[in-house]
Amino acid sequence: MLDQLKLGELTCHVQRKGIKNVHLSVHPPSGRITVAAPEHMKLDTIRVYVISKLGWIKTQQYKMAEQDRETPREYLERESHYLWGKRYLLSIIEEKCPTKITLSHKKLLLSIRPGTSQSKRGTFIEEWYRQQLKAAIPPLIEQWEPKLNVNVDKFYVRRMKTKWGSCTPIRGSIRLNTELAKKPKICLEYLVVHEMVHLIEPTHNERFVGLMDLHLPNWRITRNVLNDLPVRHEAWRY
Repeated sequence: MLDQLKLGELTCHVQRKGIKNVHLSVHPPSGRITVAAPEHMKLDTIRVYVISKLGWIKTQQYKMAEQDRETPREYLERESHYLWGKRYLLSIIEEKCPTKITLSHKKLLLSIRPGTSQSKRGTFIEEWYRQQLKAAIPPLIEQWEPKLNVNVDKFYVRRMKTKWGSCTPIRGSIRLNTELAKKPKICLEYLVVHEMVHLIEPTHNERFVGLMDLHLPNWRITRNVLNDLPVRHEAWRY
């Protein structure tokens, strides 16, 4: 059941679920507000709760609006690109051979056919990021499955506009954002563990927090590092 609460200029989307506590979220990039509430909680009760959190909501929306953004990529010579938190300068090599990307010292070498368009260059680099991430995830899953006593049946790498990751507990699957290939590897491990813990506990309740504290004690620090890094225009936080 979906409802909307109007609080002055703010709109809050309410979804009722089979849960015990109210969960309030502010979603990037626009600061959209959602509430997950117990199925039988009255709308007036939810309204009072949201009003009590207006200061927090506005603080979160302000942080999202002020977060640093990456400048749009143009895929030109000496443009900055990042892999696992390290900066590389793009070097374009035009030659009649299959497209390839390699790293050499602090350079990201893109070998392409002469006349390749800017959009094609971007497509090649985005796919390269995807492959880097797909190679880095399985060892982390293998490392954490016995620690958490869970099995990940499938994982997916996708470009997401509003999340770093997500999971479907009933299917034992997790999804991770391709942008994570640009961030320090410790951030990727945090996201993998985060989504794997959701296979045990789907919500962000006390049980979830307790499991994160037990298995990854510094997870809050890593989360803050990740959320403070510059992001694409379609910003997100976690």
